[in-house]
Amino acid sequence: MNKIWILGAGQLGAMLKHAAQPLNIEVRPVETDETETFDIANDDIITVEREHWPSTAATEQLTQHPRFLNGPALVQLADRASQKKLLDSLQLATAPWVDVKAQHSAEQLFAELGERVLLKQRSGGYDGKGQHWLKLDGSAEQRAIPQTWLDHCIAEQAIAFEEEVSLIGMRHANGEMAFYPLAINQHHQGILLATVSPVASKAHLQSQAEAMLAKLMDALDYVGVMTMECFQVGDKLLINEIAPRVHNSGHWTQAGSSLSQFEAHIRAVANLPLVQPLVKTQSVMLNLIGVDYNTQWLSVPGIEVFWYGKEVRPGRKVGHINISIAERQQLLASLSQLQPLMSPVYADAIEWLIKHLD
Repeated sequence: MNKIWILGAGQLGAMLKHAAQPLNIEVRPVETDETETFDIANDDIITVEREHWPSTAATEQLTQHPRFLNGPALVQLADRASQKKLLDSLQLATAPWVDVKAQHSAEQLFAELGERVLLKQRSGGYDGKGQHWLKLDGSAEQRAIPQTWLDHCIAEQAIAFEEEVSLIGMRHANGEMAFYPLAINQHHQGILLATVSPVASKAHLQSQAEAMLAKLMDALDYVGVMTMECFQVGDKLLINEIAPRVHNSGHWTQAGSSLSQFEAHIRAVANLPLVQPLVKTQSVMLNLIGVDYNTQWLSVPGIEVFWYGKEVRPGRKVGHINISIAERQQLLASLSQLQPLMSPVYADAIEWLIKHLD
């Protein structure tokens, strides 16, 4: 079996490597700031765990390899302006938007998009970073476009959505596809805090979401796992963002599915059989954000802790917890037992999760 090289060596790369081990596939994550080059065979496979990377000796070598997968798609999706233009060309619904140029003023954006406008830097932003709200009735800062953002951001109309949902799909080179059930997500300060999937009340949106993501993956001739984040507005989905990779909102699949998103991606890029994942039971995931590791989490029945080994800093994802328990009363009991072991912000997240349990 050919070696798979991962551009990026964060927690997603580590989990891809872990998922490949039982398949007897060697995976080598590579730091994007690596200054060395590597002995990569011509028939090795190159994939990614992120959309953005600096220009280094390692990234140049990997991205110029003949078996670097999805290169054009990654370029197109990593820039929010070209991503939006692609979605528009495919008639896939998104929030109304403007490609902000040097001549634009906040007043023009308010006139075109409404009284609340979200600016997003075209590249590099994640977990709430690289975003700036414009509000017609806000402060002076909120009524002006930062000068350094002109020509480097898009503007989106604020959407009064009911919930954010995400769909993770996978596609083989032969066009074969499979999908996980929709997940619903809760954020705190722009960072994903909690996810639950599947949710019976969202089942009627599944076919709509799958058709949207399938159309996009086919258009890009994409190979691997791709994630689509959407706003739910009534019975309609609006695409918020696309992530051409495994995604935080799919971590629940490690516990709640016969096939994790990480193994699904490895199977797709290695051209191994790709099957429709079988969901074991409803699952929940909590991101561990800027908190110290607490071994008492392991005392809670059904808890699966994934710790990334990172330095703990405010706002940094340092791990996650999966809980997949078929017996609802036990799931509720475990969430109740976990709550006092977490920082206060998780009380609301656990309450939100309980509200969405079937």
